[in-house]
Amino acid sequence: MKSYLYFLMRRIRIMQKTNNLGKEDRLIINEAIVVEGRDDIDAVAKACDALVIATHGFGITSETWGLIEKAYNEKGIIILTDPDYSGEEIRRKLAAEFPKALHAYLPKSEAIRDDDIGVENAASEAIRDALTKVHGITKSAKQDNITMDDLNELELVGGQQASVLREHVGAELGIGYGNGKAFLRKLNGFGISKSDLEGALIKVKAENLNTNA
Repeated sequence: MKSYLYFLMRRIRIMQKTNNLGKEDRLIINEAIVVEGRDDIDAVAKACDALVIATHGFGITSETWGLIEKAYNEKGIIILTDPDYSGEEIRRKLAAEFPKALHAYLPKSEAIRDDDIGVENAASEAIRDALTKVHGITKSAKQDNITMDDLNELELVGGQQASVLREHVGAELGIGYGNGKAFLRKLNGFGISKSDLEGALIKVKAENLNTNA
């Protein structure tokens, strides 16, 4: 199975853009990016070149639904909602309507400021990093190659540090945080292989060791 990084490289290219302030790495995203609010649009616009559409919370108007549907049919969409309960509910609502949408996740630690959680709080680098780890949901049962036993074996459930490990591994893989069952659904739903999971866990543990050294 092709890795999620290979999938990414087919979709996103990085260009050097020169302006009066100097050179800056800019991501050019072919798909439209769907966020929650106007401030999120501003934050994403600073990080990349893309069409960005805001849902303006749960109350998505018929006009906005039509705009998202048009983008979905013509160029595809990437859902980038806030890493909190409301953001996940909006993501599920969008995913139900647009099953072939791609998903990008910001770690909560990168999107929080003064107890406020949102895409608008994230640095451009964090947003670009999230957009380079996009995933599409797969319906194939053959992708369900990770089990709860695997998560137990890798200490991603059941242990004292399991929650922290899931948070960091989820950030590394770009699939966001979840409890044990939700995390397993994301792994299989996004077609993450066991080797990719193990590689991310090894990297996370190595980084933590270096930080604590």
